[in-house]
Amino acid sequence: MAMMIDSLLCTACGDCESVCPTGAIIPHKGVYMIQADKCTECEPDHDMPQCMNACMEDGCILPAE
Repeated sequence: MAMMIDSLLCTACGDCESVCPTGAIIPHKGVYMIQADKCTECEPDHDMPQCMNACMEDGCILPAE
């Protein structure tokens, strides 16, 4: 599974991009997006996705459906 960014909530601050260990977060149309094929949800190295820890917008980064 991968994480996803809600483009309506993303403020394009870039905090998530800098903490992503796989480089899965990239700028896209003025906000950020997570490339599902690169996202590992930071497993097995971390207990939770680092992008979620870095994001200041509640509900912006969620597990992909």
